[in-house]
Amino acid sequence: MNGEVRLTPDELILFHVGPIPVNATIVFTWLTMLLLIVVALMVRRRLTSEVEISPAQNMLEIIVGGMRDQIRELAGEGPDQFLPFVGTLFLFIATCNLLAVVPGYQAPTSSLSTTFALALCVFVSVPIYGISKRGLLGYLGQYVRPTPVMLPFHVIGEVSRTIALAIRLFGNVMAGALIAAILLKIAPIVLPTVMQALSLLTGLVQAYIFAVLAMVYIASATRASRGASSPEEAEEHGAREHQGEGQASEQKGRTDG
Repeated sequence: MNGEVRLTPDELILFHVGPIPVNATIVFTWLTMLLLIVVALMVRRRLTSEVEISPAQNMLEIIVGGMRDQIRELAGEGPDQFLPFVGTLFLFIATCNLLAVVPGYQAPTSSLSTTFALALCVFVSVPIYGISKRGLLGYLGQYVRPTPVMLPFHVIGEVSRTIALAIRLFGNVMAGALIAAILLKIAPIVLPTVMQALSLLTGLVQAYIFAVLAMVYIASATRASRGASSPEEAEEHGAREHQGEGQASEQKGRTDG
């Protein structure tokens, strides 16, 4: 039906592969991933260590540098091990949300199946990072502290925060797209333009929140490996390490001088 407002791109079937329907969520998810891969390869071919760099490399360094600083602040340690996963989450979600202003594009993040898949990736990554840092027994031990009675509550907490992560992203993106579609029917010139500009900012914020929450969950699973018994101690420990590195660099500079 023309002019029909769809709540999710899952409802839009683009074609069939035999008896299997392929909806807009699947198609635009793969197109977004393909776009990110192509752009990454193009920028990589032109990377240089010279003083004069291209605008694309400058933008890439700003984005990667910002993500590294944020991860270091949240994790209290080097960001290299977390950057590939958390950075990919941020870039994918941000790209999906920003491309939503392109006519005909259906943001995959406005589908609950996509946001749940992303949240499921976080759910799986948390024990992987935790076990790699603390060992199997060390990681599983947190579920029975301070008493084994807390085991079911910890498990429920893990599942509930994953569901909340998926629904939060889906609700915000879907609501923004729905409001813009309604305003397009009411006032087809001024209000939709304002809403589209606002949706760009909201899309970036939602990508940032999702990535930050993912990093917080991962950091909480790996903190004990650094001898911290609480998030506050872990943060303080990371700050001391960062300060020590700065002092060591300063001392080395004086020595070389």
